[in-house]
Amino acid sequence: MTVEIELKFMATPEAIATLPERLTSWPSQHYAPQTLTNIYFETADNRLRQHDMGLRIRGYDGRYEMTMKTGGKVVGGLHQRPEYNVDIDSDKLDLARFPTDIWPEGWDIAELQTALTPLFRTDFTREKWVITYGESEIELALDQGAISSTHAGELSEPLSEIELELKQGNQADLLALAAELAPIGGLRQSNLSKAARGYHLAQGNPPRELRPLLVLQPTPKSTVEQGMVAGLEMALDHWQYHEELWLRGEPAAKAMIGEALAVIRQTLAIFGGLVPRKASTDLRASLTALEPQLESKNVNAEQLCYSVDYLKSKLALTSWLVTAGWRPFMDAKAQAKFDGSFKRFCDIMLSRSAADLKEAFSQNMDDDGYVAQLPRLNRQIIVFQLLSGFYPQSEWHPYIDAWFGLQLAIKERQGHWRDTARKEALAQAAFWLNGAVR
Repeated sequence: MTVEIELKFMATPEAIATLPERLTSWPSQHYAPQTLTNIYFETADNRLRQHDMGLRIRGYDGRYEMTMKTGGKVVGGLHQRPEYNVDIDSDKLDLARFPTDIWPEGWDIAELQTALTPLFRTDFTREKWVITYGESEIELALDQGAISSTHAGELSEPLSEIELELKQGNQADLLALAAELAPIGGLRQSNLSKAARGYHLAQGNPPRELRPLLVLQPTPKSTVEQGMVAGLEMALDHWQYHEELWLRGEPAAKAMIGEALAVIRQTLAIFGGLVPRKASTDLRASLTALEPQLESKNVNAEQLCYSVDYLKSKLALTSWLVTAGWRPFMDAKAQAKFDGSFKRFCDIMLSRSAADLKEAFSQNMDDDGYVAQLPRLNRQIIVFQLLSGFYPQSEWHPYIDAWFGLQLAIKERQGHWRDTARKEALAQAAFWLNGAVR
């Protein structure tokens, strides 16, 4: 077994044309283009997908390799997944060649093999460079071709991507190399693997739906640090999911990207009492450069999402998360608090947010007064979405929903309803421990 660690980028033709010259900046070994065919298999009931497993046979130069990828983690476009590779003699599956311990308990492997059929395929040309960067060896693969379904009327979409895979060394070098490639432009950090795109095509390429931002569900006994990371990862996932929708023609997805950036900002603010501001200087600067471009009424989705500023922002957040970029700035006292109970931290911060809302909306106001308080309300709603998840939905939903009602009344300038919504929101009972703030 190996653990694959790689960054994926979608690339424009202009970026691809510029790439070889840029790579001369570092010692590297170039490999001539190679034609690859990957066939992905699945059962009629999507048994592998349900267990976050992916099975393929790769053919190249008359050779065949069977690969099983199992559940891993994706942060931004950084993919970390265990994979098992076995050389085989033909393009026929032979599941018995895999280690027995990779399968879920109770699976009949012989029966599984008979149930598997080709679902989709990728056909592309791969050109590789193995780069020496810092203390690491990094493989850059340029893939150009197509992904096509065998089950949904031969649907297909073009494939044009760059993968940076860490062969040996450290993730910090991988991310640093990506940051040095960003200025060529025309690159977009993606969290969708070839397999994920293929599965979607195999389902008939249905329209992707907008997703509301949900309340963060932390793992039991999370530390404060783990809570912060979970919040930022939720925001990054929200960002990347809706980026795909925006690029595919859904204009409403643009606002959801803005919402994700607001969650990142508010997460940094919530934990700002523990994480020194200078720890996130570069991240906040990259967001500051991006936000006005996103807010422009005439912004073009493809131009922005493949721009240098856009990529730098996403890479800055990915790098901050993967390398724990806040830790070098924290002293022992702050780190000890960061290692403390996230549940207790949430209770304290929820009380502070509730008190802030009570102060902001303690009395009725005119239109201008309510509009002036709207940014404050928006920020505190995000706080409740990030910090309420330790409690049952039946307890936090009425509370948050009431403040959403006031938010809507202010946005739509519904003066006849606004004061009623304000009173209803203030009347909601606190659901968190020691939450009696009224």
